[in-house]
Amino acid sequence: MVVTSIVLITIIVFVLVDIVLRILLNRAREARELRERERALDIGLKLDVSEQALTLKRVELDRPRARILAVDDEPVILDSFRKTLVLAGYSIDTVEKGSEALGLIRRNDYDFVFTDLKMPGMDGVEVTKAVKHLRPDIDVIVITGYGSIETAVETVGFGAMDYVQKPFTEDELIETVRTALIKRQARLDRQMRHRIHLVKPGSSESRSSFELNVPAGVFVSPQHTWATIRLNGMVRIGLDDLIRKVFGHIDQVDLPEKGRKIKKGETLFALKYGDYDLKIPSPLSGKVSSINAEHAEHPEWLAIKPFELSWMCAIEPSNLAGELPGLRIGFDSVDWYQQEIDRYRELAKRIVEDADRHQSKETAKSERDGDAEHLQLLDGFTKPFLQRGEV
Repeated sequence: MVVTSIVLITIIVFVLVDIVLRILLNRAREARELRERERALDIGLKLDVSEQALTLKRVELDRPRARILAVDDEPVILDSFRKTLVLAGYSIDTVEKGSEALGLIRRNDYDFVFTDLKMPGMDGVEVTKAVKHLRPDIDVIVITGYGSIETAVETVGFGAMDYVQKPFTEDELIETVRTALIKRQARLDRQMRHRIHLVKPGSSESRSSFELNVPAGVFVSPQHTWATIRLNGMVRIGLDDLIRKVFGHIDQVDLPEKGRKIKKGETLFALKYGDYDLKIPSPLSGKVSSINAEHAEHPEWLAIKPFELSWMCAIEPSNLAGELPGLRIGFDSVDWYQQEIDRYRELAKRIVEDADRHQSKETAKSERDGDAEHLQLLDGFTKPFLQRGEV
């Protein structure tokens, strides 16, 4: 008993010491990063960068969360921007004229431009239009007062991502930038071109979110399911990598009943994303002979399971010889998949552009987590990708 107690006490002490050390190390790291940012802020304000813009003040960090250009004719606002955002981990340039901002975006890469709405000379509307024309890859956020909210909302139609109302607190500014960064990264992820990874015997599947696995010996349907013929004549059917990786986390899987007879094109199983049902058509006709109940119990595993183990159900085909030619296999499916990816990218781009064009301040807040756009993608994906005839 004594020895057991000593061992237990030793383990508890070890765990407590480990926790305390981790806390102290994290605090030390945060303190060190803060000192580095304060030093960068002090050094940056002493640099002579007047050859790029007369009013330019620049503070650069080694590993910034983002690069920001802020333009406002009030130096006190720019001082607040620099102090707040640099200490929060962002590199920042500030200028007092819209014309200087446009000169800078031609020579430098920024993630965001913050522009005041009311400025002499070139105002925020003109800056927004010019930035989106010259550098559509840069996201614009408009700074506005209470009396100019209607005009600020209009800038969204010219390409602005959002607007922030002054006066604002440091926490409000940091939260605005953090939210904008999440939204920007989500948009860039959607725009990134997926690659096709043909899985051959002896090669492993890719876990990258931007590589779609297409096993060489698997049949693929135009409605984005795959099928493999078993030695006993049964056909296992699963969800292809495009849906698995494009839509990510699945909340629920509804599988068919064993023994159910089904025709090609009828709903075989469904995926639930919140309240939305994505109904997946059957690639073949036949009778359901077995189901993979694991997916009903653990739908979250579907996105990470190896391709062959992510099968949904098996059917006893009733017209295999007649329906199999409508499926693709191996290299024949690669070019078709690339066309599907390009179609999906156009769909995603159109939905994002429509949301940016029509959103008001209220809708901007509700869509920041991407839920509304995600539902639009699901709805837009269903008819052209899942409910079409054979290609």
